[in-house]
Amino acid sequence: METVRVDGKGRVTIPRRLRAGVGVRAGGYVRVRGVGRAIVIEPVESVADKYYGAFKVEKWPEDLDDFMARVLRE
Repeated sequence: METVRVDGKGRVTIPRRLRAGVGVRAGGYVRVRGVGRAIVIEPVESVADKYYGAFKVEKWPEDLDDFMARVLRE
């Protein structure tokens, strides 16, 4: 358990050790929800990361998550 300060915009810094332990990376996404009086922050796995190497593509699009979502729908 760590104690961190909430800034004026409601932001907190998740300590490096905790981010590394659960796989939260810079630029990644997390899901935030309230449970009673607690705030739960969970990492969201990127669709592109989840299926990396599953498809052979000559040229990757800029938005891999959007591309993967379209491929999975098809």
